[in-house]
Amino acid sequence: MPKTEEKACLECDEKIIGRADKKFCSDQCRVSYNNKLNSNETNYVRNVNNTLRKNRRILIESNPTGKTKMSREKLIQKGFDFNYFTHVYRTKEGTTYYYCYEQGYLPIENNWYLLVEQK
Repeated sequence: MPKTEEKACLECDEKIIGRADKKFCSDQCRVSYNNKLNSNETNYVRNVNNTLRKNRRILIESNPTGKTKMSREKLIQKGFDFNYFTHVYRTKEGTTYYYCYEQGYLPIENNWYLLVEQK
């Protein structure tokens, strides 16, 4: 009879009983191990998504009519972060709009922005 190798749980080092390819002694250890493994990536994605949602919320609150102008200073005061946007739209004329989901802005003269909503 072949001798089976004893394996230890990747999370708690307890002896594993069961299938030969089993890596964890319980579902709790499996979940805990994977949460630790993915926590840095998950935190980064969560922070980016929170910033994008905040930017979108600021644009919605600042643009109730669907098209308005606002200064860069006023947007920054509200907490807007110009480093985060979901996509860019370039017109045939070369004008570049930045979007946070369906809410967009176009840089215009003297640190002013045209706020728009994509329909």
